[in-house]
Amino acid sequence: MAQSHRRVLEQLRQLVGTASVSSTDPRWDQGNRAVIDLLAGWLADMGFDTQIQEVSDDGAKANLIASRGSGPGGLVLAGHTDTVPFDEGRWQSDPLGLSERDGRLYGLGSTDMKGFFPLAIAAAAAFADMPLRQPLILLATADEESSMNGARKLAAAGRPRARAAIIGEPTSLVPVRMHKGIMMQSVRVTGRAGHSSNPTLGNSALEGMHAVIGELLAFREELGKRYGNEFFRVAQPTLNLGCIHGGDSPNRICGQAELHFDLRMTPDGDNAAVRAEIDRRLQAVAAPLGLEMELRSLIQDVPPFEQPADSELVRLAEQLTGHGAEAVAFATEASFLRQLGMETIVMGPGSIDRAHQPDEYLELDQVQPCIDLLQKFIAHYCL
Repeated sequence: MAQSHRRVLEQLRQLVGTASVSSTDPRWDQGNRAVIDLLAGWLADMGFDTQIQEVSDDGAKANLIASRGSGPGGLVLAGHTDTVPFDEGRWQSDPLGLSERDGRLYGLGSTDMKGFFPLAIAAAAAFADMPLRQPLILLATADEESSMNGARKLAAAGRPRARAAIIGEPTSLVPVRMHKGIMMQSVRVTGRAGHSSNPTLGNSALEGMHAVIGELLAFREELGKRYGNEFFRVAQPTLNLGCIHGGDSPNRICGQAELHFDLRMTPDGDNAAVRAEIDRRLQAVAAPLGLEMELRSLIQDVPPFEQPADSELVRLAEQLTGHGAEAVAFATEASFLRQLGMETIVMGPGSIDRAHQPDEYLELDQVQPCIDLLQKFIAHYCL
């Protein structure tokens, strides 16, 4: 095994072994600072200027902006350093210990997406002795798997800036130029509890919720007609009724019920406008029934993402990979980098089908092709 590959495996071993779970559940949530410090040390040794941007007040969650070279253009290679929680008992090996077997590298985050960083570093190392005419920036973020607060912090600060950005999420090295957004909403219906033997003694929130659900399902059909996009495998926006809670006893009229749903918009629609329409429609359902209805966001929205098909970065990615750019249903940090004015694609090693489940792995045969591909992008944008 070449020295460069041994270095890739050792770096990935350290990254996988450094826990950095992010979760909306505080029992699981951790910081990512130890991962950021590892990356910052490696990149500083390579001559990169490293800046750590704190995302949480205590500094336990942070972003890293590591740059070499200067100028108004250049290239960003970006990824998130956090992982989802894991079911240790369902893994065949230690999720926090990198295991190699059957041509695969097993470990939590090996494909989503700690594995991208050693490959990006290896690609950058090929240019260590060359002067860069435009900057090469390696970007590592916090909390992509939960709040996306790392990417939000970068967008608010207006940095980094470059001509192009590649987010190394697992796409099997196929360029992605479009994905849906995501919003998660709560609908709370409040009625009046009473004895179940006499319906006039109360006003059922559950019966009101039945009407609310009917309205949401009707609106879902309209969304598909208005904002359908055949570039996606699932062409229409999706609205999923995730969970519902209400009432406290069979012999009491339900006084309150709450529904949680998620909505994934295509780039053809606007999250805020769609949410406002949902609010108006549900208020119109609840008011005649004498019920109170509150719609609130469970998370900050992630906007849909689209990079035009005729942009330089998309054309170059299609040329270098031999694959036409695609659209995916999962959300990434791409929309936030687009806000910073960079042409952006999502493209990295490994498959999204392996992410967020036991025995996550990165295929070894993706390692060198990824390094080679990133080197071509660096040469184009930085030399």
